[in-house]
Amino acid sequence: MDISNHGLDVLFIAGFGPVPRNVGESKALYQETLGLPVKPMEGNEDYLLTEHGALDGAKHFALWPLHQAAHSCFGSEVWPADIPAPQSWIEFEVADLESATRHLREKGYALLVENRLEPWGQSITRFLSPEGMLVGLSITPWLCD
Repeated sequence: MDISNHGLDVLFIAGFGPVPRNVGESKALYQETLGLPVKPMEGNEDYLLTEHGALDGAKHFALWPLHQAAHSCFGSEVWPADIPAPQSWIEFEVADLESATRHLREKGYALLVENRLEPWGQSITRFLSPEGMLVGLSITPWLCD
């Protein structure tokens, strides 16, 4: 299906992973039991990720702790009680973030973050899917290589 006609122009899945409340329990499953090649991100021991290309089928797989997702979306390490906390996250790389964000807004989605440039160089728009997944539309320059 060509979704570019619908205003999004999704290029690929940029990343996916769980949003753990307890990083230790999730690490035990994903790293120790399943044997996935996740390791702490430099300077952020709670964020466990795979190296680019280390896991076929995913540009980026990571355990993104809920307190860090909350900080990214709301500027606080506590997820708001009136918004369902996500259990997983997914990001889709898009060709034009402003256009895709506008399209989501026109469709009535409540956006948590809009067209924000993160300190690490990624541009992102985030919202919750009907299933409760934290969805991001992004421009991530280092994943397009």
